[in-house]
Amino acid sequence: MSVTMDDIYAATDATWPPARIWQDGPLTLREGQGGGGRVSSATQDQPVTDSDITNAEQAMRALGQGPRFQIRNGHDALDVLLEARGYEVLDETVIYVVPIDMLTDIAIPRVTTFCVWEPLAIMNEIWAKGGIAPARLNIMARAKTKTGILSRWNEKPAGVAFAGLHDRICMVHAVEVLPHQRRMGVAVWMMRQAAFWGQSQGADTIALMTTRANAGANALYAGLGFSEIGGYHYRHLPKG
Repeated sequence: MSVTMDDIYAATDATWPPARIWQDGPLTLREGQGGGGRVSSATQDQPVTDSDITNAEQAMRALGQGPRFQIRNGHDALDVLLEARGYEVLDETVIYVVPIDMLTDIAIPRVTTFCVWEPLAIMNEIWAKGGIAPARLNIMARAKTKTGILSRWNEKPAGVAFAGLHDRICMVHAVEVLPHQRRMGVAVWMMRQAAFWGQSQGADTIALMTTRANAGANALYAGLGFSEIGGYHYRHLPKG
């Protein structure tokens, strides 16, 4: 499968779904209910004017969300308009993809990773320690085809991740490893478990995203053979 950025964007909305998503003129708006920027931001579908931005701001504020726009590849004109209105850049993000069979070539050691849904209490505890609050667990619950991944290392819980499927793309989200279990290959085995699960569901591509500032995650994914396919950043209005 040849993956395009439109495929990735569709898979993101399907596997990390907002509470509501709808068209507002040339923009797509999302209701996040406290689940973070990805499910709360507006994105461009057609060329945008200043009045379109004003309308979107009003709609987002009516939901109790601060105005936030996700600037995708090729949407430089929207970026310029928002900068002129005082919007600041936030979270430059990299999108990675890899053929799924590149991560299913090695068997996972026994009792190292497990696919679990619904999440166990220990999984929710690990996510909470990483700042993944109940609102983001609600996002996971809304996805249709999904699994949680629990890792065990040194005979103790080590990390968690979430994977969802859309149109032959397995998207991985919410990767979290406990501090004392890091740099031991835990995240590598969880990514491989996600690949095996995705392959069993008919996926041929695995994709994920991380901030460019997260040097450890970028190095991990590069080491696993992921390729950068694109990216985005947010524009938001600072408080006050």
